[in-house]
Amino acid sequence: MSNKELKSITQIFDNKIFRIPDYQRGYAWRETQLIDFWEDLITLNDNRKHYTGVLSIRAVPENVWKTWKNEDWLLKDEEYKAFYIVDGQQRLTTVSILLQCIFETAAKYSSEKEEIYFGSKTLSKLIEQFIVVMKPPQEIVKTYLLGYESDNPSYKFLIHRIYDEPYGGTINETFYTLNLENAKKFFSKQISNLVDNHGIEVVKKLFNKLTRQLMFNLYELDDDFDVYVAFETMNNRGKKLSDLELLKNRLIYLTTLYTDKQVADDVKYETRSNINDAWKEVYYQLGRNKSYPLSDDEFLRAHWIMYFKYSRKTGKDYIHFLLDEYFSPKKIFDKIEIQTENLSMIEEISSCDQEEDEDDADINEEEDNENETIKSKLQIKDINDYVISLQEASTYWYDTYFPSLSNNLSLEEKIWMDKLNRIGVGFFRPLIMSCFVKTTIGDESRIKLLKAIERFIFIAFRVVRASTSYTSSIYSREARNLYKDETTIDELLESFDRNLEWVFDNGFLMYNSFKDFISKKFKSSGKGFYGWKDIYYFLYEYEEKLKELRNNPKINWENFIIKERDRVSIEHIYPQNASNDYWKEHFGSFSEDQRKFLNGSLGNLLPLSAIINSSLQNYDFPTKKNVVKDSNGETIRNGYSNGSLSELEVSRYDKWTADEIKERGLKLLTFMEKRWNFKFPSEQAKLELLHLTYLEDRVK
Repeated sequence: MSNKELKSITQIFDNKIFRIPDYQRGYAWRETQLIDFWEDLITLNDNRKHYTGVLSIRAVPENVWKTWKNEDWLLKDEEYKAFYIVDGQQRLTTVSILLQCIFETAAKYSSEKEEIYFGSKTLSKLIEQFIVVMKPPQEIVKTYLLGYESDNPSYKFLIHRIYDEPYGGTINETFYTLNLENAKKFFSKQISNLVDNHGIEVVKKLFNKLTRQLMFNLYELDDDFDVYVAFETMNNRGKKLSDLELLKNRLIYLTTLYTDKQVADDVKYETRSNINDAWKEVYYQLGRNKSYPLSDDEFLRAHWIMYFKYSRKTGKDYIHFLLDEYFSPKKIFDKIEIQTENLSMIEEISSCDQEEDEDDADINEEEDNENETIKSKLQIKDINDYVISLQEASTYWYDTYFPSLSNNLSLEEKIWMDKLNRIGVGFFRPLIMSCFVKTTIGDESRIKLLKAIERFIFIAFRVVRASTSYTSSIYSREARNLYKDETTIDELLESFDRNLEWVFDNGFLMYNSFKDFISKKFKSSGKGFYGWKDIYYFLYEYEEKLKELRNNPKINWENFIIKERDRVSIEHIYPQNASNDYWKEHFGSFSEDQRKFLNGSLGNLLPLSAIINSSLQNYDFPTKKNVVKDSNGETIRNGYSNGSLSELEVSRYDKWTADEIKERGLKLLTFMEKRWNFKFPSEQAKLELLHLTYLEDRVK
């Protein structure tokens, strides 16, 4: 290492071009880090310096920067020098985004950039000093002073969405680019508020604080410094690296450890390119849905479950295995004997194909044969195969979360994947991803598996209330077995049935577990079935069945909950606060506990829109079910008769009494039996589950 005195942003940017190398993660700062940075800057006294952190940089080799298209004109005359950012890219990128926001705000107050001065410098000169230098005289070639290596998805986004360079093409977005976008929005909003309260001059004060008063330790690393190892340790001072970010750096590092005799340069280059391509695709898939970016560590763990042997010792087993065992440098330095005929194609490519001089052939023969059969425990093909699998799996991982947006799934697969997301797919997602990745598995077989998983979840977890970890180890291991062709869909279907056998011991275990659960809901809160959180899923599936019987087109969950203001709620047909005379007449003869059981019983619950629910409140049944119109035929108040198919079904009853609640409850339980293919012990058992056996006693 060399110079490390404190330097300001103005000094740091002095004739330097910064590039974020491929082993680095993208921009990871979220609102918490942005707020801290902003508050430090705003509260900083005008006469004080503020220590901001460490920046570690390393000179870009000449043979690398000479391949850059838009930078070499500045670098070849040694007017500027290019550096990789080894540590501190989050802070430096944040500074660059904030500078851009300052310049954009200042530009709003003048049509000519030259008219705006920050001290002795014009705005255009400052943009050239900190953001972009344009090659004279045409100023077509533009060199951005901070950016990513050009093949990074964040490269175009930073230039065109943050620095506002015009561009009409497609820009791939990831959750890293979403962080860049959010950072710019955050700073633009904060600066706008400052200007509104204090005038445009406050922007110049902010610029001076940022460029002169924030101080950094700047380390220029020597060429022999191991930047890959440094990256893993240095970045932990800021926002902690995710496991996926650590793994990318490790894999790139490993490609540099093979000797030239083990692996040819072109194979190393191709493998490194594959790593970068894989991570581009992974981050694209994880960040495709801006409203709901997916967890990178969750995906990495799911892929580990599918690709390697699953264990459940600790929650972090997967990353310890990947970094400390499988992708460890030790496995490259440790050698094993491998038969030449078993070498993979990628190893054959990496062998030395240089022609030997005739005189040296005999001398080198023994040495070359030895080199051919002694290989690293971890071969470069192992790395290559892994990253290709990771890349492929990321697409299907996204499909499991957002099936309706998938280009890979059939319509019926989308419908069943949507059901699984609604019911809560839990630890089955790696198995489902494995099923989708295996494109040799046909649509029909995949649908059978999705149906079996949905049935298993509903019965084992939503009705019987089994432990949430029940069979988790089994089906996590099956994800790998399916991926490695060590099991089949038919064998998995048999396994699901086998692991539900204990539930169907004459139906009593299932029945008793569910009944005990509902009884507790009655005792603790008086809610009964209303306290069963899966009532939404169950009643939605009943609605779907009614649509199917009437040949209505299938709808998805978003149709069921059209918008937040019209979201589905669960209505008590016989209301909780039954003060109306109609309800007193039909339910007044029951005891308080009996009325509670009737109110929370399954047959008394109906899904309908929140607006209808709030408007109907505690009306009598005839009022609830009918639509009220004015003299012009305009609807004044909605009712069950113009609602969902479930509401229409209820509206056909002439009255609503305990008998109707019992009848509809039994009907819903019969639907449950048919939909999930099981049987309750008896009709009497169903009445006990509904907590309405006392109605039979009244008849007797």
